[in-house]
Parts: sequence; C-alpha cells; structure tokens
Amino acid sequence: MTQIQTKPSTPEPVAGRSALDRFFRLSERRTTASREIRGGITTFVAMAYVILLVPLILGGVADVNGDKLSIAQLTTATAFSAGLSTILMGVAGNVPLALAAGLGVVPVVAFQAAPHMTWPQTMGLVVLMGVIIVILAATGLRTMIINAIPLGLKNAIGVGIGMFIAMIGLVSAGVVGHGAQTGPPVTLGVGGHLSGWPVVIFAVGLLVMLALFIRKVPGAILISIAISTVLAIIVNALAKIDPQAWGPVVPEKPKGFFAAPDFGLALNIDLFGGFAEAGGLVAGVVLFTLVLTGFFDAMGTVFGVCDEAGLLDEQGTMPGIGKVLTIDGISQVIGGVSGGAGNTVYVESATGVGEGARTGLTSVVTGGLFCLAVFFTPLAAVVPIQAAAPALVIVGALMMTQARKIDWNDLEVAVPAFLTIVLMPFTYSITNGVGAGLIAYVVIKLARGKFREIHWLIGVVSLVFAGYFGISAIELLLGG
Repeated sequence: MTQIQTKPSTPEPVAGRSALDRFFRLSERRTTASREIRGGITTFVAMAYVILLVPLILGGVADVNGDKLSIAQLTTATAFSAGLSTILMGVAGNVPLALAAGLGVVPVVAFQAAPHMTWPQTMGLVVLMGVIIVILAATGLRTMIINAIPLGLKNAIGVGIGMFIAMIGLVSAGVVGHGAQTGPPVTLGVGGHLSGWPVVIFAVGLLVMLALFIRKVPGAILISIAISTVLAIIVNALAKIDPQAWGPVVPEKPKGFFAAPDFGLALNIDLFGGFAEAGGLVAGVVLFTLVLTGFFDAMGTVFGVCDEAGLLDEQGTMPGIGKVLTIDGISQVIGGVSGGAGNTVYVESATGVGEGARTGLTSVVTGGLFCLAVFFTPLAAVVPIQAAAPALVIVGALMMTQARKIDWNDLEVAVPAFLTIVLMPFTYSITNGVGAGLIAYVVIKLARGKFREIHWLIGVVSLVFAGYFGISAIELLLGG
C-alpha cells in the first residue's frame, strides 16, 4: 500500500465545538467537517466499481439447482449492504473505513459454495461466517488464530486470492479459454487465439484502466469501466455480435437511469441447509475458508489504512480495534442477510485518508452515497463483464505485492506458500490452495522433526483438509 506522505494541516481552534465535532471528535483528530465530507466522496468514487463488479460475478454463476440470481437484485443488495455497513462503521467505530462485498470472499461464495448448495443456503454460510468472526473478535480468540497460521502462509493466501481473482477476470473476458482434449488445458482465448469485439472491449478497458490507475487519477477504475461500457454499447449497436458472446449482460442503451430498488434477495437465507445439501465436511471446509479469508483480509486492511490516518499509537496498536473488527463481522452478516457476499473493509478507504479523512464522518458520507446508488440499478444492468473484468486484473495485481513478504529462501515456508498460491487459480478453488498449503506445512515440519512448531489448531485443520481432499475415497469406504 502506498504510504501517504502529506499530512493535513491543523485546523484553527474554535471557541465552541458543534455536536458533530464532539460526536466524531473532529478537533481532537485535527480535521474538519468539510475535509471529512471530501474524503467520503473520494472513497465512494474509488469504490463505486464494486456495485457493478460483484453482481456480474455472482450473477454469472448457477447454484446446485441451476438457478441464477438477478443482476438488478444483486446490485441493490450490494449497494445497500455496503452503505449500511459503512455507516455503522462510521457511527459506532468512528474510523474512516468503508466496507463492501469482499473481492476475496465473493469467489468463495460463487465458485466454492454455490455449486454445492442453493443460493439461500450459500447466504446462510455467509451469515454464519459473520457470526463466527464477531465471536472471534469479541472474545479475543483472533490472537490465537493469527499466531497459529504462519505469517508466510497468511501472505500466500492473499497472493493466491489475487491470482484467482485475476484468473476470473481473464476467463470471463474471453482472454483465457478452455483447451481442446488433445491440447493444453487452457489456451489464449478460444481455440488458441483472441477474437471478437468483446475481447477488444476488455483490452481497451484494461489499457485505459492501467493508464489512469498508474497516474493516480481519482476513480480510475470506475472511469475506465464507464468508458468501456459506452464503447461496448456503441460497438454492440453497430456490429453484428452474438448476444451470448457478451456473457450475462449484453451492453445496450439503458431504458432509464432511475428505478425503484429491488430487495428481492433480502432475508432469503437458510442458515444450516448447506450442511445437509453439500455434506458436513464440504460445507464445513467452505465455511472455514470464508472465515479465514474475511478475517485476515480485514485485519491487514484495518491496520494499514488506520496507520496512514495516524490512528495507531506508539506501539503500533489501535485503540478500539476490537470494536472495529466486531463491526466488520456484523457487516459480513449484513451482506449475507441482504442476499450478497459478506462485506469487509476496503483498501480504497486509503483514498479518503489521502484527502485528510480521520474520523467516522467520512464513512457516514460514503455509506450514504452507497445507499443512494440503489436507485441507479438500470445503469449497472448495461455493464458487460468485459468492461468490469479489468478491475479484477488490477485488484489481483495489487494483491500479488504481498509475495515480497514471503521468505522464499526458507523451503519450510516457500513450498507450502507456492502450493497455496498456484492451486487457487489452477484448480479454480481458494479452498484447495489453503488446504494444500497447510497440509504441506505440517508434513514438512514433521519430516524435519519439528513437532513442537506445529500449533495444535493447524494440526486439526490439516486433518480436516485431508478429509476434504479424500472425500471421494471416504464416501467409497463408507458406502462399501
């Protein structure tokens, strides 16, 4: 994460503090209401692409029964739950952190949970994930879990998820395709070469996004998505393109800009049905992966953004961190109850901090804008995946930077980290990567006689993953 070097100047002292100042402690943190409002708007602009991207990912996947979710309903759920969660963080946590559906959690929901259970059952797992994270944060068990998993594997999980997210974007855009039975398993495009206007739209969007992002243009991702969408609408109107080539959304001129929000997915959850549908072992491993992804992603982002905001003390700890992480867990629940993926803190919150944001007032502004966005769902319904996929590639690239934190000279860490990273995109499964990495770590430690270095929790989890990988053999034995 790029460190922000400039510090806001100290506001002039005022004789009487307003109620707003006292509630958000503006003067104490040396900021002003106008600066906080500006920071909130900046954060929203930087994050608004989530409203378009998450519905496209979830809307393009069918559950175990072949059912798909409505893009319009997903857009409403994504925007509203992000707004509610961010406002809650601002009011209760008083920190400039914005939340939305986590791009690390979304692939687990779409590609790990949904194929094995119905959407209500999948959202039930998301709610359970949030409840577990709340308990972990409130009881202090987070310290035990953080200490149990080796730091190298924690970083590897982030890198692997980044590669997986980028892979999703490339496959969705048609840049990476399935190979023929007699050829390589994956190819460049369909049939070994790139073709079609949708791929052109992706390429143009990626180049524009790269140029804007590198130049640190505010809202670079959102601007490039908008440009690519307009271009796609024009191309689709002038050229003869098979609608199926675009994927779940065909870019056509919107019939309007405003519409009443559709909350059809809200409260449509089945808390424990996934365990009966997919089996206790499969559902349990998916739930563990959701908790692992959501919990650790939030930890890193919270400390990183709050450090830039100057909210950490001299020991590098953050007063009230337990409350912030508890709110993060509650936000995961809000995401599941609303019908979208669990919400978590976004690193784009740092853009608001760069504008001088230091308090929860910024989050209230950002959250309010997310709530207003539920009335603009017709705009989201015209954005093709080829226009949004470049954002996945960019986010994946940013997450890859964590690889520098892994000690590649230590094979006890390097080999498990490597397996964790490569198996996520290669098997299209975050669960497979996490499981393989933990098992390899335990085996290597045992082979070297370092029994005491294996935390008991890691041993237990590794056995669970061993059962997960051998589920077919276990079922065969039990059936026999």
